[in-house]
Amino acid sequence: MEKCSICPRKCRVNRLKGRIGFCKAGLLPMVSSFHAHFGEEPPISGRNGSGTIFFTHCSLRCVFCQNHPISQLGQGKEVSVKELAEMMLKLEGKGCHNINFVTPTHYMPQILEAVFIAREKGLKVPLVYNCGGYESMEALEILDGIIDIYMPDMKYSDNSAAKKYSNAPDYCEINKIAVKEMYRQAGDLKIERGIAKKGLLIRHLILPENLAGSRKIFEFIANELSPAVYVNIMAQYYPCHLAGDGRDRPLLKFPEINRRITAREYVEAIKLAEKTGLKNGFRQVMNTIRRERVPEWTDDLKIS
Repeated sequence: MEKCSICPRKCRVNRLKGRIGFCKAGLLPMVSSFHAHFGEEPPISGRNGSGTIFFTHCSLRCVFCQNHPISQLGQGKEVSVKELAEMMLKLEGKGCHNINFVTPTHYMPQILEAVFIAREKGLKVPLVYNCGGYESMEALEILDGIIDIYMPDMKYSDNSAAKKYSNAPDYCEINKIAVKEMYRQAGDLKIERGIAKKGLLIRHLILPENLAGSRKIFEFIANELSPAVYVNIMAQYYPCHLAGDGRDRPLLKFPEINRRITAREYVEAIKLAEKTGLKNGFRQVMNTIRRERVPEWTDDLKIS
């Protein structure tokens, strides 16, 4: 962190002296909340919940981020590494099935130190790295043998979309390399008695007008990783932050994503996944009773 190169942006700022780069993170980790989370994928949340720790700030700038008050506006408070370790132990003590680091990339060194403290005090549950998929190989290599479950996004298959919507013009190449390394380390998702213990689980959010380029992402997973990789095909997109003002008024800058996805768009994405040969994953049903479509899990674990 003296010349910060934790994420692919490599800002080279001295975070040890409190300097901040693109992600806006300083020396101490910032946490917005930590609790048992029951809304993750079924083998992650299980019956007792996933022990999630939501970190403040982010190395991406997604214009449609649903957590933008945390990721981009900086909501949260600084904690010491020892306090972070205590959070992990408290969550395990509540019976959570894992410790789920949400948006951890820019605090990887602090998380790593806290994990060692928590392990010395008896932490045993699996560790989940819940990230945007924009990761450096150097950081991932350090985490080899420490992280049990990788849960990255694969947001885009085209860099023009990545640049426009996440300010990451090199996202696609970096994302593929990172996901391959995660798969090398963790392998296919291993589930015991309904609870994930180790492996890779990829998340892919469907965007309006197929702007995420879903077909190429599914083909990459099936052909360059494995058809057995678990994929969560997410239906919960809705326009927020810079993508919409909450009143369905079109914005001049991003009018093409100022709407929710349609049922047809989501069904087409499911069919694309089937055609590429993907075998495992999760699909969501959209609750149209409310004004906003709320994702609910299907009972089966199969895409098809």
